[in-house]
Amino acid sequence: MTMSGAVDPVTTIRTAVVADLPQLERVFRAASLSNPADAPLLLVHPELLDFLGEGLAEGRTRLVEHRTVDGAGEVVGFATVMVTDGAGELEDLFVDPRWHRCGVARRLVDDAVEALRRSGRHRLSVVGNPQALPFYRAVGFIGGDVVATDFGVGLRMHLAVY
Repeated sequence: MTMSGAVDPVTTIRTAVVADLPQLERVFRAASLSNPADAPLLLVHPELLDFLGEGLAEGRTRLVEHRTVDGAGEVVGFATVMVTDGAGELEDLFVDPRWHRCGVARRLVDDAVEALRRSGRHRLSVVGNPQALPFYRAVGFIGGDVVATDFGVGLRMHLAVY
């Protein structure tokens, strides 16, 4: 997708590698600070803005990359999924604010669902930010039990994978 929402043939999805970490950190920080409800806490506790990339070595992080005019790749969003007890847990879902509402997050969720489906798993769970509830509902997540997170409250939701 382009920033206008149109199909973009130079935007791809792939497994992230350690060399992508600086761009993943950039997206994580920008996306985290773009939420006005979370930004004040994050600025007081900048350690919460450190993205460690724990899923990189295991190949659990997938990213959407946009090829710029000069041919360089720019990471515009990423997701990390952990598989436990036969189900997937969406640990990270972050999109560069310049690419919000362009289908990047939906594409990453669809990618995670397809990988879980291929591996015979039937559920994807997430503890989402309450401000992201409309997005999660739009892609099919249900539930919304309140849970404690580093940022305050989160909502535990589930998506059936068939």
